[in-house]
Amino acid sequence: MALERSLPLAERLRPTRLDEVIGNAAARTQLRAWADRWTSGTPPAQRAALISGPPGVGKTTAALAIAAEHGWSVVEMNASDARNERAIEQVAGRASISHTLLEAPGGRGPRRALILLDEADSLSGRATETARPPPAVTTLRDFLRGRYGAVSALNDAWGLKPDVKPAGFESWDGVPRSPGNFAWARLPPARRDIDEWRSAGRPRDNSDRGGLGAIARLVRATRQPLVLTVNDDRVLTRYSAVFRTSVARIRFGPVRDREMAEQLEGIAHRESLDLAPGAIEAIVRRAHGDVRAALNDLEAVSPIPRGPLQLSLLGSRDSNADFETVTEEVLSSARFYRMVEIRDRLDAPPDDLLPWIEENFPHFAPDATHRAAAADRLSAAERSLARARRFRVWGLWSYATELLTGGVGLALRDAPVPVTGRAYFPRFLGEMGRSRTVRATRDAVAGKAGARFHLSRRKSRDVFLPFLEEVVGAFRDPRSRRLLADVLPRLVRELELTPEEVAFLAHSEPDSSLVAELMATPSERADRGVGSRGGDTEADVETDPTRGNDPSDSSERRRVQRQLSDFGAR
Repeated sequence: MALERSLPLAERLRPTRLDEVIGNAAARTQLRAWADRWTSGTPPAQRAALISGPPGVGKTTAALAIAAEHGWSVVEMNASDARNERAIEQVAGRASISHTLLEAPGGRGPRRALILLDEADSLSGRATETARPPPAVTTLRDFLRGRYGAVSALNDAWGLKPDVKPAGFESWDGVPRSPGNFAWARLPPARRDIDEWRSAGRPRDNSDRGGLGAIARLVRATRQPLVLTVNDDRVLTRYSAVFRTSVARIRFGPVRDREMAEQLEGIAHRESLDLAPGAIEAIVRRAHGDVRAALNDLEAVSPIPRGPLQLSLLGSRDSNADFETVTEEVLSSARFYRMVEIRDRLDAPPDDLLPWIEENFPHFAPDATHRAAAADRLSAAERSLARARRFRVWGLWSYATELLTGGVGLALRDAPVPVTGRAYFPRFLGEMGRSRTVRATRDAVAGKAGARFHLSRRKSRDVFLPFLEEVVGAFRDPRSRRLLADVLPRLVRELELTPEEVAFLAHSEPDSSLVAELMATPSERADRGVGSRGGDTEADVETDPTRGNDPSDSSERRRVQRQLSDFGAR
């Protein structure tokens, strides 16, 4: 009993039945229906359940409770365990294909073993990634060489002599890699060294390499119920289609304040905790739907004497909520001040929240009328943000925030509804992320061209870059290549373009032959036999003393016009 009282309150009061879990009634019903399908004796079509949701809302507790209800044993692997490919196959893989001959309580078929992989989204792995090869075991020869250094020291320690059996070793090559059944292995000094060598064992691989691949295979082949708990299921669904179609996806959300307050009041009464008035309400506000955090706060303030000191310790907890959670809660509520309160949990300006609301509000609208009303509120918020940026009146941010959250939410909903939809990452931000490298290359070329030709960066990007792309594109044509054979490589050199930047202009790869030809120096081009229209290389044109500076000379005029200084002066 004393040991039980020493456990944290969240562990001591962990529910043992699914009905005792706080909140998320719809998600608990889904989980129970999935578990009941295993009682028929044959594995169901969806052999695994993927439970997602923020920390502390009861994902792991619900999985353990459903196992207790059905009389299943539990094989659990959490984030503190080694969860690489080999560990998962040895622990969870073996459990997933084993059956017992015992009956489950109530005669509901064979006794099962629930395989619980907690925090599965923290694993690493790509689609083609496998586990590292097992660490090599140190051989007996290497172990003894590291301990004694010289083979003569080994012979002296073991008492081996050349003329007495067992004979001593002449060199390290004569020491076996394993003890085998040799006579010297029975000597007391040798046995001590051999026992130490064996006790060293194989180094343990604590990485998680290949873990996601092993879990994907486990989902397809398991004969036992498998539960995966994650904070964000997109980590798994992006990795493999098996996590989108072959699992029962169950979403847990933050626990409602009223349900949490009722639960905390009951716990305080049963545990005889002396709390100041308003302490329960302060704990609930601080928890933001996290039951584990609320229980930890309750346990932390209970030893403090009843009074203002308890409330002073319950300040606001930093809850840096993610955009997905905030967007889902805002678009599913119909209470203005509740939505503004939800927005306050997000440590980001309204400019960053706008793409999320703009992308997702049509999916949460019940009909076209509500969708149009929400679009009007969104456009008003965007106008406030534009005015704040233009006139630097940052007080308009508060209006934009309220329009983005309370305004859009009230336009979408006539009454609050449970969070049933999912907020998705804005496609605009996704495209911007994927094109970041291309945009950086484009801006680098525009900056170099603008500095050389005295143009603004914007004018260089909008006017000069399209012209430059056309010229580089014309270089692909054999007829135009002869005309541009001198001027275009010089242009590349004077702008100091990199192969990546030339490849951007040519719509090619940096290691292509076209880019290599444009990046070649005059000497390299002369070695290749690539010259100007008259057969002269650039070096010949610039150093030929027989050519004068008379502008009437058409060849010289064309050469002078090709110099970038003439264009840069305008």
